[in-house]
Amino acid sequence: MRVRADFALVGITIVWGTTFVIVKSALTDVSTFVFVALRFSVAAIVLLSLYRKAVRRAALGPGLLAGGLLFTAYVFQTFGLELTTPSKSAFLTGLSIPMVPLASSLVYRTKPRAVEVTGVLIATLGMMLMTLTAPFDISRGDLLSLLCAVTFALHIVVIGHFSAMVGFESLAVIQIAVSAVAASALSLFAEPVRFRLTGAVVAAILITGLLATALVFTTQAWAQQYTSATRAALIFALEPVVAWLTSWALTGETMAIRGKVGAGIILAGILLVECTRNGRAAETSGATRTS
Repeated sequence: MRVRADFALVGITIVWGTTFVIVKSALTDVSTFVFVALRFSVAAIVLLSLYRKAVRRAALGPGLLAGGLLFTAYVFQTFGLELTTPSKSAFLTGLSIPMVPLASSLVYRTKPRAVEVTGVLIATLGMMLMTLTAPFDISRGDLLSLLCAVTFALHIVVIGHFSAMVGFESLAVIQIAVSAVAASALSLFAEPVRFRLTGAVVAAILITGLLATALVFTTQAWAQQYTSATRAALIFALEPVVAWLTSWALTGETMAIRGKVGAGIILAGILLVECTRNGRAAETSGATRTS
């Protein structure tokens, strides 16, 4: 199940990475928070129709916490992006990856495996090479992006902590419903409402609502029952790699050598952890057969 969970998290990363181009195209015709509200509303309606009977009362508190963190992270990311460069926003948001082992150790009161921490640090270096090109001076937008990273890290840990306790269906439904309500309320006054109904907007709302929200966050809640929060964060480091490959395939976007090296380093960090784990599993299996 742990192997299946890891592959499921890889699938999540692929979905997230491939939707960047779609969302960017749609945002020319719809304001950001209106889009987020519609995206989460579509996902909430679908999940409620599927899992309404599976929702447990005990999941209300964890679901509210997860939904609040998820929506807050989106708010920090959106406003931070308006006040800083996309490259710095991407890097600072990606700092949620090395923050997860620390947050996880505080929640579980256990130390993460040294190899996992090493893999996370290697992947973070790769992400820095991929995304950080401008001189690094701290601005208000940078601080908001950093808060986004902290919030995303806490969200990953919360999902891992509660998904097995209250049921992944309940956790997925409640957190998405909370995010949908909060986004709908904020969209009314956070920015001028702008919406033009086009095929690209409809497609983006349906794709992100059904795949990148309903399916993805339900899968994440299921998968994190069987894998550690640190490993989940490490796998999510693949997102900028997938995003660049998608943009390259669809728009012909190129990347500098340092970016390609960074992508390779991210993969190296993930492979280090996976190969170490598989090696230990093989040794354990061999010892069991021998005994």
